[in-house]
Amino acid sequence: MPITARLLIAPLAPLAIAAMLATPAAAAVSPAVGKALNAAAAAAKSRNGAGVAAAIAQARAAASTAEEKQKTAQMAGFAFTAVGRYGDAAAALQEVGAPCNQLAPLYYQAGQLDKAVSIAKSCPGEGSQILVAQAYSRQGNHKAAIAAYNKLIASNGPKATYLENLSGAQFKAGDKAGYLATTTKLIKVDASPARWKVLLSNFQQNNMRSEAKLALYHLMLATGSLTRPADLQDFARLALINGQAAVAKSALEKAGGGTDPMSQKLATAATAAVAKEGAEAVKLSAAPATAFKGGNAWLGLNDNAKAIAAYDKAIAANGLDADYARVFKGIAQVKAGQKAAAITTFKAVNEKSGMKDIADLWSLYAGSR
Repeated sequence: MPITARLLIAPLAPLAIAAMLATPAAAAVSPAVGKALNAAAAAAKSRNGAGVAAAIAQARAAASTAEEKQKTAQMAGFAFTAVGRYGDAAAALQEVGAPCNQLAPLYYQAGQLDKAVSIAKSCPGEGSQILVAQAYSRQGNHKAAIAAYNKLIASNGPKATYLENLSGAQFKAGDKAGYLATTTKLIKVDASPARWKVLLSNFQQNNMRSEAKLALYHLMLATGSLTRPADLQDFARLALINGQAAVAKSALEKAGGGTDPMSQKLATAATAAVAKEGAEAVKLSAAPATAFKGGNAWLGLNDNAKAIAAYDKAIAANGLDADYARVFKGIAQVKAGQKAAAITTFKAVNEKSGMKDIADLWSLYAGSR
């Protein structure tokens, strides 16, 4: 599924170990060790990985006192980090008892995620909690990532970035209820078009019946998330099938037309259907058995009051179209500015109809306006 969690662990900068840049005499090391350490610092500055490795090897061979070994390990941490050899840096620093908040990020950057998690779990602070959660995500252990993000939120509050990463883990783990609950919180915090686009683009990947997908496209349009020509063409196709000819025509115009046979065929059909949509709306709305289609025609014509009345007739008939009618009645109510009524309508959609999930998303949209 194409959901991408935001990276919270930033790439590491070279460790600021100022003592390693001192002269050999000030560092209280032998000339041989001091020369090798200076060579490692110079190689690190020029991002020469081979040079760093050679100089550190020389320093280790020459180091004999505890202080020389300490200084060599610290320089190894600094220099290997500078050239992106994070595993070597971490191993060197671990030998001299570097703190957990320095080691865990290095092992994370090195891709040694089990070590990173093991160290970070025993390390206090928000940064360590973040690292644990993201390491689990990188490993594909989404259930563990969910638990880690929930712990992070419990300790530090429901920050939007944490919720975004939690929703990504829930989506990949197949935790549909958790994903929708988290995205609901996200939308309440930030109902921007960008946030809606992420949510609806992910939802779009689910298998759903054509009526639900048509309702999804209406929501994508309402939230500014419907921009891809292929989606607009599919929206037009579904709208045309469901008797919303004017909606289909508008979607094709938004897509910028097209010279391919499918676009031309849809455009011709939409134009012909729009010409008789008003008469069809009146005719279909008259009988309960066809009232749902009549409501669709009125919705296509942007006559929300008549659409609502037709959908009510279909709902009262309690036929196969009842829950479809509830969803599109709610959409018409949203368009008419009847927010509270729309939410009530969406909540009445039956769980088994195949329309409940999209009804919940529309209810979320109505409540966030």
